[in-house]
Amino acid sequence: MARTLPDATTSPGLDDPAADGSVTAPAPTSTDIVASEGGKGRTTIAESVVAKIASLAAKEVEGVDTLGGILSGAISGVVGRIRGDEHRTAGVGVEVGERQAAVDLSMTVRYPYPIHETAEAVRENVIDRIEAMTGLDVVEVNIAITDLSFDGTGSPGATGRVE
Repeated sequence: MARTLPDATTSPGLDDPAADGSVTAPAPTSTDIVASEGGKGRTTIAESVVAKIASLAAKEVEGVDTLGGILSGAISGVVGRIRGDEHRTAGVGVEVGERQAAVDLSMTVRYPYPIHETAEAVRENVIDRIEAMTGLDVVEVNIAITDLSFDGTGSPGATGRVE
């Protein structure tokens, strides 16, 4: 007897199978992609998963301070305190198809890291992680540098030359 995963809209869980003993799997939503389909089943990956992979991959690169712009950073800070930091995908946009993905990132780079080298390292890491984890072909990663951050308690001109 074949069993599939529960459909949240029709079945409360695996303990409540249909009359014939099977449980239906949820249909993919418009934001899910089919990563593989074979004789023994189908795997779908949600766009939000691809966005999280891109977010984590970008943050792995030395020189990246934060993702997102000033406004999205403030909003994601509030959401992050509510939902937890691991859910942050502010500054990340993804578009996925059946076999390909495109990523848009906005980020702040820490001073004095070279912006072009940091952006290229982010691009390569995002592509490598998404392709390795999902099997999708990443066709482009567009990066917008929205700000430059400085270590310390403020901007570099916060303290004057004379006291």
